[in-house]
Amino acid sequence: MTRPEGKRKPAVMLVGEDGNAFAIIGRCRTALKRAGYTNEEVAAFSQEAMSGDYDHVLMTAMEWCAVDEEEDDEEEEEPIGEVWFAEDEEDE
Repeated sequence: MTRPEGKRKPAVMLVGEDGNAFAIIGRCRTALKRAGYTNEEVAAFSQEAMSGDYDHVLMTAMEWCAVDEEEDDEEEEEPIGEVWFAEDEEDE
């Protein structure tokens, strides 16, 4: 399953995960839950992320979440509850 259309990608900071695939998956799962994704959608993310190698985990994380790899990223973000969403490129 790919990321459901119409749902925004929650921002996830991956700096400091030191290549730990399970930590990356866990961080993305938490962000997806807080962003209102259903349990089935979160489970689909997990299943897809774990269906390949480490590179596949990263690719899946980037498909489902707005992955922020730099601590000093200058991208504007807007808070939505406890979840932060990356600004849509269309809004620029």
